[in-house]
Order: sequence, then structure tokens, then C-alpha cells
Amino acid sequence: MAPISDHPGEQGASDAIKLIAVRDTPLSLDEVFRAVGDDASGGTALFVGTVRNHDGGADVDRLGYSCHPSAEAEMRRIAEKVVGDFPVRALAAVHRVGDLGVGDLAVVVAVSCPHRGEAFEACRKLIDDLKHEVPIWKHQTFSDGTEEWVGAC
Repeated sequence: MAPISDHPGEQGASDAIKLIAVRDTPLSLDEVFRAVGDDASGGTALFVGTVRNHDGGADVDRLGYSCHPSAEAEMRRIAEKVVGDFPVRALAAVHRVGDLGVGDLAVVVAVSCPHRGEAFEACRKLIDDLKHEVPIWKHQTFSDGTEEWVGAC
């Protein structure tokens, strides 16, 4: 096993948070991927959450996301923790609010790190914590006309 290098590229960047946003417009994979581009990164992990056509055994027609005014600040707080826990070179997270249809992008997060394993771990931590801690709520409308609210935190 090679010794850990003290090369600056092996360390996290001090300005690693490149993009944090809650938007009511369609999300762009390209924008998020470009935001985490870093010449010192050997690994970039990207997660895309989409609206699926079912949940809990019921067919989903559409859903709407709404959020508390603090949602973006909470996203930044979580991003800062991930940057503190992993050697993150660049990080981006964008969540959609408003009415979405099946197949629409709901959330896109990406992390670049010196190595792939770190990037995978940091990206997973980022999306898991965003899902559990950010005050964003989902209102699902099912094909049978029933509805359900799902809280993210």
C-alpha cells in the first residue's frame, strides 16, 4: 500500500462547495458535473434522484416538492460537514421544488475527491444526509386519486 501523500491535491480544497441551490426550474446534470470539475480529482461521484412511477405498491402520477425557507442553508450546513469529513475537492447539490412528473430530476448531487472511494463515500453521505435532514417535503398524487405527504426530516 502506498503511503499517504502530503501533496496539496490529496487534501480537500478550502473552497470546495461550488454550488448549493433549491430551484423551481428543471435541473441540469451538466451544470452540476461542471461545477465539481477539478484537476486534482481522480474520482467524481454523481447521484441523480428522479421521480419514479410508483411508491409503496401504488402507481404515482406526479408529485410536488415544497420546502422551508431554511432548506438551502441546511443544505450548505450538510455540505460543510461532508467537506470537513472527506478530502473533497469540489461539491455541488441542487434540489428541485414545485410540481414534477414521472422521470423529472428531483435532486442532483456530486462530489469530486482525489480518489474514487472517497468520492463515492462522500457523495453517499451527502445525499443521505440531505434526504434525512433538509426540510423538503414531497406531496405524491397516486393514479387512484389518493395523495400522501412525505417529510424529509
